[in-house]
Parts: sequence; C-alpha cells; structure tokens
Amino acid sequence: MLELYRTIKHHNSAEIVIKKSRFISHVMPVQAEDEAITFIERIKKEHWSASHNCSAYLIGDKDQFQKASDDGEPSGTAGKPILEVMKHQQMKNVVVVVTRYFGGIMLGAGGLVRAYTDATVEGLASGEPIYRALHQEVLVAVDYTWLGKVENELRNRQLLMGDTQFTDKVTLCCMPLYAERERFTAWMTDLTQGQANIVWGEARYVDHEQQPVIGE
Repeated sequence: MLELYRTIKHHNSAEIVIKKSRFISHVMPVQAEDEAITFIERIKKEHWSASHNCSAYLIGDKDQFQKASDDGEPSGTAGKPILEVMKHQQMKNVVVVVTRYFGGIMLGAGGLVRAYTDATVEGLASGEPIYRALHQEVLVAVDYTWLGKVENELRNRQLLMGDTQFTDKVTLCCMPLYAERERFTAWMTDLTQGQANIVWGEARYVDHEQQPVIGE
C-alpha cells in the first residue's frame, strides 16, 4: 500500500469554451481499472451526441494501470494530454473524461492539445485535489491517573485521534502516520513509563488538504 498519494476528493465536472467548442471535463476517484472503464462508458452514454468523449486514467501504487483514448480526435491530441496533466499533478487513482461538443471552428493539433490540457486542469480542480495518507491505528490503554498527562501531550502534537473508550481503563485511539507508527509507540511507552498497554489496530487512509510531513 502506498503511504501517501495525491488524488481527488469526489466526482465533479467543469466546462470551458474555446472557439465555440464546449469541453466538459468529468473527473472521478477510482480504486480499480474496472471502475474507471465503467465511468468512461457511463459518460459516453450520457453524452452520446457529443463529437468526442476522450479519456485517460491512472491507477495503482506504481501507476500499473494507465490508458488514454483520443476517441476520434487526431492521434495524441486528447488522451495523452489528459494523462500527462494527471502525471504532472502527481495524481493517482483518478479517471478523467473530457467531452467535446464541436463548435464549427477547427483548432488544429496544437490547439486541441491546449484545450484538452486546460479542460483537464479545470476538471481536477473541481474535484478538490487532496492527499490521501496511510495512518496506523494505535490503541493506548492507560489507568485514569495517566489520562490528563497523555491527553495533554497528544494535544501538543496535534495528533489525529479516533474515539476514546472508558471502561476500567481509558483506551485512546491514536492515529499517527503509518511511517511514524514505531516511533510513536516508542514515544508513548516512554511517556507512560511502560505502563500503557499498546496495541496496533488497522491501517487506513485519511484525507488531508495539505501534504502531511513525516516527523512533525
């Protein structure tokens, strides 16, 4: 699993008009290639009367699944520019379809590349780019006498937290970055003088508007 990657938050679309041609960029976060293909087919059905529905997707930890389609536009003028924008913005697990309704004025190869590039940039922005970081759930069980000290230290670190459970002990659900899990566990052990019962839970992704920095 990737510890950190950039993607978009949600499905959205944006439209630009260039020399009377409408370019509608549809963007969608996806986790698998079949999801991307289904989305492309859906947009094609919705915009069946469009001149072109050009697309590209980039999926996988190492971009294992990537494909670009010009859908009838001159070779290399649509699908590739869409894909290159995603790569330039370091996006992963995203599919983009740019629908074109021809306005009657030819744009030429260079004009088409610029148009599909600009449409993709607008579309990705509309989907709200985010950073998706892998966090490790660390369950810290302590006696109530430790609660004030531990909570204060966690607050000072501005650590992401889950729900706290109150039984015979207090169990704090801490969510450090996955890369920080061992360092965090060692720190918590020292902080509680070895009296905390520390268990790792599941690792899961959390969305961040800004890129989290390891070691902060």
